[in-house]
Amino acid sequence: MRLLFSMLLVGAGGFVGSVLRYALALAAQRYSISFPHGTLWANLLGCLAIGAISALAAATEVLSPAVRLLLATGICGGFTTMSSFIYELAQLLRDNELWLAAGYFGLTLGGCLAMFWIGALAVKLLLKA
Repeated sequence: MRLLFSMLLVGAGGFVGSVLRYALALAAQRYSISFPHGTLWANLLGCLAIGAISALAAATEVLSPAVRLLLATGICGGFTTMSSFIYELAQLLRDNELWLAAGYFGLTLGGCLAMFWIGALAVKLLLKA
């Protein structure tokens, strides 16, 4: 598969996934603006979808590499990055790499939370200067 074609598939899928996520976030706002229902459901549904895609790809040859790229990397990736995180974590667990899985889990969640706060603090400091 040519690199440009692969990039176009991922980009097109990412566009679709991002638009779906935005639509879900708008719909979820009807239920609550104080709890992030849209993000929660995007992460849950994205993980459901990438789990189904990876199982179908592993068990059959129904999905070509191009379709897997469009669906998993593109649409699921645009819809939620949590799906990729869970897929990679599941691969480590499947390979019985428990320490690597635990480290990846902790570093991803803890590291992302820390980086979020560092980024927010950096902006606050820059705005004061």
